[in-house]
Amino acid sequence: MLVSIGCGKKVPEFSGKNAFQYLEKQCSFGPRNPGSKGYKDCLSYLLQQMQSTADTVWIQPFNYNDPHRGDNYNLQNIIARFNLNAEKQILLGAHWDTRPWSDQETELTNQNKPLLGANDGASGVAVLLEIAHILKEKPSETGVTIIFFDGEDLGMSGEDRSYAQGSQFFAKNLPIPKPDHAIIIDMIGDKNLHLPIERLSYRNAPRLTRKLWKLANKLNLPAFDQTLGYSIFDDHVPLWEFAKIQSIDIIDFDYPNKRDNYWHTQEDTPDKCSPVSLAQVGTLLTNHIYGIE
Repeated sequence: MLVSIGCGKKVPEFSGKNAFQYLEKQCSFGPRNPGSKGYKDCLSYLLQQMQSTADTVWIQPFNYNDPHRGDNYNLQNIIARFNLNAEKQILLGAHWDTRPWSDQETELTNQNKPLLGANDGASGVAVLLEIAHILKEKPSETGVTIIFFDGEDLGMSGEDRSYAQGSQFFAKNLPIPKPDHAIIIDMIGDKNLHLPIERLSYRNAPRLTRKLWKLANKLNLPAFDQTLGYSIFDDHVPLWEFAKIQSIDIIDFDYPNKRDNYWHTQEDTPDKCSPVSLAQVGTLLTNHIYGIE
C-alpha cells in the first residue's frame, strides 16, 4: 500500500505487524550477547535478510578488550546500502547485540544471566529490517545505509565510553562516504511508548531533531513528545564526535514508565512490546526517507 504526503508524493505503508515478527524471530534465537549461540544464529539470519534486500552488504569486524572484566570479544557491525549513487545519503542504525548481564535485576542470582533484549536490541533492528524490505520493493530516490551496530551493550554502568563500541569503531574507521545525517533507534518497542527529544540529539543536530518531531506531529504519531527528555550516551554520540555526522537518537528510556523499568533485566521480553509502537517509529522513518527532496 502507498500513502500520500505533501506534493503528491507516495510513501509506502510501514507494517508494525511485520516488524513485530522480526522482533520475535530475533528473540527466538535467545540472548544475542557476543560469542553466544544466539549471537551466531542471529548474525546469520540478519546477513541473510539484508543480502536479500540491499544493493550491497558486508561485515565490519573489530575486536574489543573489556578492561574491567578482562574478556576479549570478536565483534562485527553489519552494513547494508541501498541506492549507492544517490546524491542524498542518510544512515539508519540500531544495535543488534544484547547485554551479557542483567545487572539491573534485584535478585542477585539473576544479575549474571544474559538478557533476551526484546526492546533493548531487537526492537530497533526489527524496524530497520522492515524498512529494508520496503526499500527493496519500492526503491527510494534517497540513498540509505542501514547499520546494525555490535558491542553497544558491553559497558559498565557510569562509564559512557565503555558502551557503543560498534559505533565508535565505525566512526573512527568510516567505511562509506560521510552521509548527510544519521538516525539511531533504540528501545522503541515499549507498549507504553513515549519518545521525548533526547537532549544530546537536540544539542548536536537541532534542525534535524525539530524536523523529525514536527513530521511525527503531522503524521499524528502520539508517542512523539516535543519536550526535552534525558541525555543518553547511545550510538549517535560517537557518530558525531568522531565522524562529525549529524546524528540523533530516537529512544524511550522509561521502559515501561518512570516507576518501573525492565531495562537490563530478565523482564525485557516480547510480551512487553507492541506492533503499534514499532509502527509509529517505522512510519516516521519511512515518511522521512521518501519525503526527502
